[in-house]
Amino acid sequence: MLNKYWRICGTGLSFATFGAGGLLLRMCVFPLLNLFVRDPVRRIDLARRVIQLAFRGFVELMRLLGVLRYDISGLERLDRNGLLILANHPTLIDTVFLMAFVRHADCIVKDALWHNPFMRGPIRAAGYVSNHGGPALIDACIRSISNGGNLIIFPEGTRSTPGMPLLFQRGAANIAVRSLHNITPVIIHCRPPTLGKHEKWWHVPPTIAHFRIEIQPDIAVDNIVRQAGNTTLAARHLTAYLQDYFTKAYQGHAAA
Repeated sequence: MLNKYWRICGTGLSFATFGAGGLLLRMCVFPLLNLFVRDPVRRIDLARRVIQLAFRGFVELMRLLGVLRYDISGLERLDRNGLLILANHPTLIDTVFLMAFVRHADCIVKDALWHNPFMRGPIRAAGYVSNHGGPALIDACIRSISNGGNLIIFPEGTRSTPGMPLLFQRGAANIAVRSLHNITPVIIHCRPPTLGKHEKWWHVPPTIAHFRIEIQPDIAVDNIVRQAGNTTLAARHLTAYLQDYFTKAYQGHAAA
């Protein structure tokens, strides 16, 4: 019981640090980047590197406080540029984990976060993609990958609902089939579950949460596009394939 109370305090301290760090970046670090780095491409690259280091520090803080443990396999597959990274989304901090270990990371950010006082500074400085939707969103994502960014997408669009099957939206598949970029799948496991959908941060599990992140070999999309004959049908087939792929990978680990 004492350990559980400690993990509640550690989780609270971690998120408080996260918020304070976001304000610090917004008020001090990124204004300095805007002042001294005139090249916008270079400035975005530096901003993303700062965010990666900050998120890596947050993950390590949670580990040192005994809030979680983690291990990662296949990390070398992320040491490339122009990746389309798709991941399942069981917990609140999946984005933080991935961006802590992905260089030149880009992501689709909810419109509300562009106005969040803790997050809007880093988001705008890093030039992330806004989720306004429509063809412009897909074009922005393809442009990000083509320019060497590593785009992280959660095809579910939100955190997984515990006990319910994975349900993928078609946006990620549309990006893949229109750009003909291969997909780098990432399977995220968390046992026991924590920080899931509808859970508060103080609802810590009975034992320390263990995150296992598996970067899988790329999934080629060109054959699916050729067999489908058009991008609309190809996106539908690819979405079904990805949903089945992630479901089997996730459930297979849970049953092991």
